[in-house]
Amino acid sequence: MITFAQYLQRCSYEGLSKLVKDVVDLAHKCVADEDAPDCGKSLPSIFLDEICQIEKLRDSYGAMADCCSKADPERNECFLSFKVPQPDFVQPYQRPAGDEICKEYQDNRVSLLGHFIYTVARRNPFLYAPTILSLAADYEHALQGCCKESDVNACLDEKVSAIKERAKKVSMKQQYSCGIIKKFGERTFMAGKLAKMSQKYPKAPFSEMKKVLHDIKGIYKECCEGDMVECMDDRAELMTYMCSKQEVFSSKIKECCERPVVERSQCIIEAEFDDKPEDLPSLVEKYIEDKEVCKSFEANHDGFMSEFVYEYSRRHPEFSTQLILRVSKGYEGLMEKCCKTDNPAECYGNAVEELNKHIKETQDVVKTNCDLLTTHGEADFLKGILVRYTKKMPQVSTETLLEIGKKMTAIGTKCCHLPEDRRLPCSEGYLSIVIQDMCRRQETTPINDNVSHCCSDSYAYRRPCFTAMGVDTKYVPPAFDPTMFNFDEKLCNAPPAEREQGQMKLLVNLIKRKPQMTEDQIKTIANGFTTMVDKCCKQADIDTCFGEE
Repeated sequence: MITFAQYLQRCSYEGLSKLVKDVVDLAHKCVADEDAPDCGKSLPSIFLDEICQIEKLRDSYGAMADCCSKADPERNECFLSFKVPQPDFVQPYQRPAGDEICKEYQDNRVSLLGHFIYTVARRNPFLYAPTILSLAADYEHALQGCCKESDVNACLDEKVSAIKERAKKVSMKQQYSCGIIKKFGERTFMAGKLAKMSQKYPKAPFSEMKKVLHDIKGIYKECCEGDMVECMDDRAELMTYMCSKQEVFSSKIKECCERPVVERSQCIIEAEFDDKPEDLPSLVEKYIEDKEVCKSFEANHDGFMSEFVYEYSRRHPEFSTQLILRVSKGYEGLMEKCCKTDNPAECYGNAVEELNKHIKETQDVVKTNCDLLTTHGEADFLKGILVRYTKKMPQVSTETLLEIGKKMTAIGTKCCHLPEDRRLPCSEGYLSIVIQDMCRRQETTPINDNVSHCCSDSYAYRRPCFTAMGVDTKYVPPAFDPTMFNFDEKLCNAPPAEREQGQMKLLVNLIKRKPQMTEDQIKTIANGFTTMVDKCCKQADIDTCFGEE
């Protein structure tokens, strides 16, 4: 049902149920006789063949019907390109009133949960199937708990809003993962995954880590390509394997492993990092002081670097995966350069200082921004971001710049309150998602050469690249437009948030006209704006006052 609802977002629940029945019938037939017709086909082609047999496909879906004339895998790529996230034509899940829903749950549990799964899937066509099933399980737990309460609706409102938040967060991360695989390839994505998994399961031996990563690679490939049944099946299998070896992986997944299979995988993915082993030796001996290090590096480059990422990550749960990849790239670059010289040991003697530069840059950025946020508050922090980012990319629409600024401010608010050892992975992790979103837009509507370079050059260096980006010198500001300064009494009656929004837009538009403006000039104008509003809103003839000011 999830697979069909994600491909055919306009179809009714009843319409899709027929297709689901066809595929389930085929599954039963193939279990009884593996050599029966169609049983040798891959799952994705069974689903797409079923879709392509719909008589009036073109009436509802237009050009998407042309995908059917292509051969796999192009046919699937074509279908994926027609998926619309959060489409206007699909209403969010409407749940029946409190007393009705509890009766409905009691009498028609399967149909009720089926409709929930169907709606979530068609509104979120890229959300992985195992996640949708675990959201349905959360929803069922909410119903079971709330139907015993006196105020069913209030109880459900609170629980359902938490489920929606979780869905949004997971969906964002999953789209991010698929985007990174598409843009930078599997090797980069898997290096990031290796870093993350080694931080999370620092006690697991490297051999186990390699096996799990091999499985994860397949699971992401399946889910990103819309092959939801295989993805779900393989993910469940991997979780069963990890639960059978809890003592090897982590002491933090015990409770997850006791849950039903549908709820297990999301729980394990969201589980905390395990405590790192007490007695891990310093890496300097093995990776810098060892006389044979160049031999090992040259004999098995990829294997050697994978092991470095694993060893470094399990020692540093307080770093972001991107920072770990920057340190690893730095080390790899040193090795490539030094192993070619007559005296490699002398060449990489200062490796530790070199690699610490990456760490210091990232820690400084986090500290500077968190200090700004705590001393000046959210509004001034947002203004600071708007000034910096409008100068970096003045071509972006005012609305989009405000949206990016607000997202970055929200990251600050979320991450700066965390303990020191969680701040860095939190802020750089979420910033990478915002940057990826920006880079995705850049592909369809190019912004400028600097942005294009930072987006494509290196996954690990994306964030520092954006941080270091200067004013776009090739930008030609638009002609001065006096209507930008058309203020009227609406400004006086507007609620504070709207007034603040007006001031932000003015700020962005000013910088677009004058990207070379200094901090002091910006401050003077911002203060002038506030003084003007206070003064004119007290006058009898507000509009004339604004005109003069």
